[in-house]
Amino acid sequence: MNMPLISLPRGLMAVSAAGGRPGATATMDTVLEALEDFKAKYNGRLDSLESFLDAQAKQTAADKLGCGGGIGTLRAADPDYSATFANYFRSGVSEEAVRTAQATGERAQIMASMQSGSESDGGYLAPVEWDRQIGQAQRIRSPLRRLCDVRVTTTGAYSTLWKLTGPGSGWVGETAPRPATSTPTFASITFGHGEIYANPAITQRLLDDGAINVQEWLATEVSEEFDKQEGIAFISGDGSNKPYGLLGYVVGGAHEGQHPGGSIQADASGDAATVTVDGLVDFTYQLPAPYRQNAAWLMNSQTAATIAKMKDGEGNFIWRESLAAGQPATLLGRRVEIDENMPNIAADALPILFGDFQAGYVINDRQGVRVLRDPFTNKPFVHFYVTKRVGGGLKDPNAIRALKIAAA
Repeated sequence: MNMPLISLPRGLMAVSAAGGRPGATATMDTVLEALEDFKAKYNGRLDSLESFLDAQAKQTAADKLGCGGGIGTLRAADPDYSATFANYFRSGVSEEAVRTAQATGERAQIMASMQSGSESDGGYLAPVEWDRQIGQAQRIRSPLRRLCDVRVTTTGAYSTLWKLTGPGSGWVGETAPRPATSTPTFASITFGHGEIYANPAITQRLLDDGAINVQEWLATEVSEEFDKQEGIAFISGDGSNKPYGLLGYVVGGAHEGQHPGGSIQADASGDAATVTVDGLVDFTYQLPAPYRQNAAWLMNSQTAATIAKMKDGEGNFIWRESLAAGQPATLLGRRVEIDENMPNIAADALPILFGDFQAGYVINDRQGVRVLRDPFTNKPFVHFYVTKRVGGGLKDPNAIRALKIAAA
């Protein structure tokens, strides 16, 4: 940041150079000295402001997560609680120590928070910024977390309404009577939670020596395991202690008819064993126009490799790799997300989904990650049993279409 320095007005500089009227020289010198003092003070304040703003910018950058799969540092929402939790993470905190601290009033608020999620209840509640770090790391690696509507709640489930019928309406003349119209009707949709866990291990010596960044290690290990389990559930979960998978809502799937608005429609690829260019073009226009604007493709790497070799009638590839690092490829002008949990191309399979996933599918995270420290089960390793609750389900069946490999 470059701040402008104060310069003397040209008029005053000219008067000083000319000498002014007889008897006015001393007065002018006094004015000029005062202006010089003011300029020095003003420029000094600008320098201080510049240093302050630079420091703020560096702090803001440090508070953000790193990109490309790395985990950065988030500012602690409650630094004292975070420090206490980190101490528990490295060396453990006994219930007796918690009760003693509460009885003496020492760090009462912190210990009260830890007591509310004590080991007897299944572990301590992780600090807010740890929860955020795990969520941010998951978003970097999870295609559906990038595509879908992710809601964080503090209640047992996330509910929304589906409009079954709209309000009645009609055309009338300027003075014609306006009779009462019908009232819209709604159906409630509730997305419950399943519990997911990870159980990473580390040696007590590493914890004691402080050789690793404990916060980064936890976020990385846990988010990777959560990604693996969630990815399967978001695509093919049966809803039993886990989210309802997208493919189960397709016509003929396990959740067909569960949504009050119907099921995800499946469109034939035009071939019993593969995907065709004409079939993909037709497929994109099966999705209603309001959803095509924000539509994306979802498929696995094997399917992507097959489609990337396809050309249109003029010999042009229909697949476009991005020239910018970290940006997704495009197919027929829409972004492609790769999810290895999608099926391969095979007869009667559903290898491709296309639609506005933000409008079509919701992921419901129950706020809070719980950690239980276990130094006993597998000595000399210390295990950290980490749990969170997450759900998912279809929000709008009209927003997504499935491509089915079958004869036209």
